[in-house]
Amino acid sequence: MRLELADAQAMRALGRSLASVLAAGDLVILVGDLGAGKTTLVQGIGAGLDVGGAVASPTFIIARTHRPAPGRPALIHVDAYRLGSIPELDDLDLDESIDDAVTVVEWGEGLAETLADSHLRVVIERERGGAEGDPEAGLRWVTIEGHGPRWSGVDLDGLLSARS
Repeated sequence: MRLELADAQAMRALGRSLASVLAAGDLVILVGDLGAGKTTLVQGIGAGLDVGGAVASPTFIIARTHRPAPGRPALIHVDAYRLGSIPELDDLDLDESIDDAVTVVEWGEGLAETLADSHLRVVIERERGGAEGDPEAGLRWVTIEGHGPRWSGVDLDGLLSARS
């Protein structure tokens, strides 16, 4: 299912909705061009998981762990843009914490799928042109696909439909 979102606020709202079905051990792989809204979606996921502190792009530190409220899973936010291989991703030791956290990997397609037997693939496209210069404005299109046994019985279409 492909969903059209009006702006960054709607992207964050989608992230909060998505957080309602995420649990410890879940892996989310974000696909999209620079500026598409990947980090904006993670901000919404962080809000939905009730993590402490601001969620910002971990571009320069590669991975950041956000501690949640008691009883909730941590959020591990990874930016794999500068990683060139699976061994480089392995060096982050994400497999040590993946069972206890929701792990979201930006730029992880082709690398992060090896971290778990199931994952969500979220593809984000963004309108170009009129919204240039305003990171909050502009249409986005989001497609969410579940892969593996964890997502076989989850109604992602229902989740997305409820948002629109």
